[in-house]
Amino acid sequence: MPAYRPPVIAASEITPRSVYLRRREFMGLMAGAGLALGAGRARAEAPATMPLKTVPSRYKVDEPLTSRQDVTTYNNFYEFGADKADPSQNSGKFKPRPWTITVDGLVGKPQTFDVDKLIADIPIEERIYRMRCVEAWSMVIPWNGFPLKALLDKVEPLGSVKYVAFETVVRPEEMPGQSGYFQPMPWPYVEGLRLDEAMHPLTILAVGLYGETLPNQNGAPIRLVVPWKYGFKGIKSIVRVSLVETQPPNSWNSLQGSEYGFYANVNPEVDHPRWSQATERRIGESGFFGSGRRPTLMFNGYADEVASLYAGMDLRANY
Repeated sequence: MPAYRPPVIAASEITPRSVYLRRREFMGLMAGAGLALGAGRARAEAPATMPLKTVPSRYKVDEPLTSRQDVTTYNNFYEFGADKADPSQNSGKFKPRPWTITVDGLVGKPQTFDVDKLIADIPIEERIYRMRCVEAWSMVIPWNGFPLKALLDKVEPLGSVKYVAFETVVRPEEMPGQSGYFQPMPWPYVEGLRLDEAMHPLTILAVGLYGETLPNQNGAPIRLVVPWKYGFKGIKSIVRVSLVETQPPNSWNSLQGSEYGFYANVNPEVDHPRWSQATERRIGESGFFGSGRRPTLMFNGYADEVASLYAGMDLRANY
């Protein structure tokens, strides 16, 4: 019987190639800017999270939750750095409150909303969702939030709207990944959904997790969660939502369109150009011989709810 060989995951599978190839330059510039990446240097403490009043929801999965420790320390948030630990270590200076979010574009009532007032006015649900990263790892997270539809309805979308565009904050003085000579991507980070995707009941704006307001590293104070899509669609620290007629740009698609499509639907039959999407590694689980891999589910397990949105579409071309 041949000896067991543990799976080997290349570093390039964890960070997109265009960022990975310049990682040393990026990290060196960050260190030179005094971001306390070396041993013995104190890091700024992130602001404490606050409890949230939540209501139960029918949206949950019968799977063990990923620990809060893993959810808050293993992140992609390039505004704070390119490594998974960087967001939790480098986001202490970020100030998520007070915060407003502007909703404009093709709407009858464009408005700017105070996020804390939204939290007070709209019931905050606990939604336990699977989260699948395009890098083939996954989590199960108890998000706290409200349907994106509840916000969009407040501005009265016009009949010509076909897409919803999102934009994150730009604060290089608080977000070290946005400062320095080397930038991993253009800022601000932008994303987009079709209107029917945005209005779907599964699509939420998360304002917390595990019953508390979002930590800085997880997208405080408000972020998008679309559980049937790869995690890079979940834009964080949103400042603007615009309703538009034409397909808006999204950051990873603009940076490397052959690897990151606009739709980003989880699909085990469509591999990333550099790795398979057929299986995933559940963070916090060791699995057989330490592999911790499981089959990837179509639409991340939400096919019954969302497959009809893509009836008749070629999901290989519209990846």
